[in-house]
Amino acid sequence: MKKNKLEICCYNLDSVLIAAEAGADRIELCADPAAGGTTPGIGLVKTARKKINIELYPIIRVRGGDFLFSDEEFEIMLHDIESCKSAGCDGVVLGMLMPEGRVDKTHVSRLIEKAYPMGVCFHRAFDWTRNPFEALEDIIDIGCERILTSGQQPSAILGVHLIRDLILQADDRVQIMPGSGVRASNIIDLKNETGASQFHSSARIFKKSSMEYVQPFMTEDLTTVMADRQEIEEMVSRLKT
Repeated sequence: MKKNKLEICCYNLDSVLIAAEAGADRIELCADPAAGGTTPGIGLVKTARKKINIELYPIIRVRGGDFLFSDEEFEIMLHDIESCKSAGCDGVVLGMLMPEGRVDKTHVSRLIEKAYPMGVCFHRAFDWTRNPFEALEDIIDIGCERILTSGQQPSAILGVHLIRDLILQADDRVQIMPGSGVRASNIIDLKNETGASQFHSSARIFKKSSMEYVQPFMTEDLTTVMADRQEIEEMVSRLKT
């Protein structure tokens, strides 16, 4: 039987430490939660690598928005991958699409080559492809080890049927990892309904600012997205049963 694994998406070092201490198997390290995750700064990547011993996979995504990237953005991605490799990361998370909604096999293949010997997970750009079964075969062909997907729905619970079908088609040639809205309350239902053994969650909560003085004329939200230790521990516990 495959070992169940839990990946936690973290947006700051405190969350990385919480997730590792709470029993997570892997960290997807990101910046900018409002954009759905972008490439974290190399200082955070290096510090996280020094602080934890579990798998560390920074996302390589130069901006929010769509997954159609320019040549200049692609060059930045190559440099960011090299930085993550030099920092001792276990892998990276990335994805690129063609204008017609197919996987950009040419450019993603080059990113995978640059990443070697690190592992590569294809992120939720997969959920924007026009034909998920064709995209699955393309991603297998270019050599990704894992696909993060919500089954082309806003949450993995809503996408369980497609996720199950993808796992059946993949037939262990690539790992299909449900993500988006995964919590302790539904992770076993997801496991049972899809057959997945790896799961992705941000386990997010919102931490209020500790500032004693807040300028009354400034309207920006000063809360921070954090990982919830209790939620992670509960997911870990449920996956062990």
